[in-house]
Amino acid sequence: MLHSILLFLGSIGGPELLLILFVILLFFGAKKLPELARGLGRGIREFKDATREIKDEIEQHGIKEQPKQ
Repeated sequence: MLHSILLFLGSIGGPELLLILFVILLFFGAKKLPELARGLGRGIREFKDATREIKDEIEQHGIKEQPKQ
């Protein structure tokens, strides 16, 4: 998973990531970061669950297309 995140970021290197993390730390503070990370994790988990449910429903019932006339 980390590899796919790094591919998404493209040409961002170590110094750029450190600068981004430092700015986030300045914006939210050290006490707020764990709470933000938990909220982000919950949001990602809910999204994955919803996509999994939709995928299972599609596989279970199949998509029936109307024949074109």
